[in-house]
Amino acid sequence: MLRVVFVAAILAFAASAQAQTLPPLPPQPAGVAWPGADWEAAQLPADVDRAAYDLAVTEAFAGVHPQMGETRAVVIVQGGRLVFERYGDGYTRDTRLNSWSVGKSITHALVGAAVLQGRLSIDAPMGNPAWRAGDRRASITWRQWMQMVDGLDYNENAANVAEAGNARMLFGEGRRDVVGWAASRPLIHDPGTHWNYSSAGTMLTADALTRVVVPQPSDANDRRARMRAWMNSSLFDRIGMHPVVEFDPQGAFYGSSLYWASARDYARFGYLYLRDGVWNGERILPEGWVEFARTPGPDAETDIYGAQWWLTPSSGRGRPSRSLIIDPDLTDAFSAQGHEGQIIVVVPSKDLVLVRLGRFDGGAEAWDALGDWAGRLIGAFGDRPQS
Repeated sequence: MLRVVFVAAILAFAASAQAQTLPPLPPQPAGVAWPGADWEAAQLPADVDRAAYDLAVTEAFAGVHPQMGETRAVVIVQGGRLVFERYGDGYTRDTRLNSWSVGKSITHALVGAAVLQGRLSIDAPMGNPAWRAGDRRASITWRQWMQMVDGLDYNENAANVAEAGNARMLFGEGRRDVVGWAASRPLIHDPGTHWNYSSAGTMLTADALTRVVVPQPSDANDRRARMRAWMNSSLFDRIGMHPVVEFDPQGAFYGSSLYWASARDYARFGYLYLRDGVWNGERILPEGWVEFARTPGPDAETDIYGAQWWLTPSSGRGRPSRSLIIDPDLTDAFSAQGHEGQIIVVVPSKDLVLVRLGRFDGGAEAWDALGDWAGRLIGAFGDRPQS
């Protein structure tokens, strides 16, 4: 039975991915070693636009930028080699920094690992113990949760920060039972029709994944320990990533945020997606899983979001809001993004991963500035030939 679920899950999202026209993901270059305990470094490629590159680096590290704020780490990998790495004062290659919502993309990978193991089907209802069989929320599929078209009444942002959904869930009235708080949100849209960015949805997904992996824990500590061990053996250890993952009092991990990792760790994670979920010849994520991440969801009014990853539209600046990258030459870029300016940008056409970690206090204007900076820095690098 487990094998049947596994095959059905693979076919379901692989067929969906084939219906899309996406630029190919580049293979590992011949003669380049996969990252081991360390990462093979190289000089900047000769085709880098040095004027654009130097200006972008200076902007990032010449002090606190008026819009982008403080840059704490920048790592660039191209062609499988580390070609740029720099840290702000007080930070090093070993410093673990909070993912914030970059964690949503990591949770996407953990769900993929479970699919590969035959533990769940992406188009099956996800469910939650708080919802009875007749509750329409119980019919929402894993795919719809990850595409953020679940239809729940939830507002991630608000003019008053204390009223924002994520703040209420993590630090307000929901803090002692984060999953229970998220599960109490009512349904206000038909599932699959309306995109709404939601940390609550990813938190519910993380809890459901934990229930799949650890179905009968003896207590919260057992649940936490066994889930952490599964995360390490299924994903983190296999790509050499060493994050600290936070869990709530009930033993559920905060899948929408609160992974703590180094810039190189985040680069490894981005590199896994650049290489189509394969690491050193071994498949870590199911075939088609990265395509699922970078394929727009079903809401026609949204072209900037796939499944727990942000996209760059093929034309225009994006809807319902501006995308991070708006350079028309970088429409294949997709990214993980976190509060205060954490980004992992994956660019298949350039065989490149950019990680930037830092902190800013602004809203849309700060994100626009960060996106413009990232576009200029990435644009300074030439395209990589794809074999």
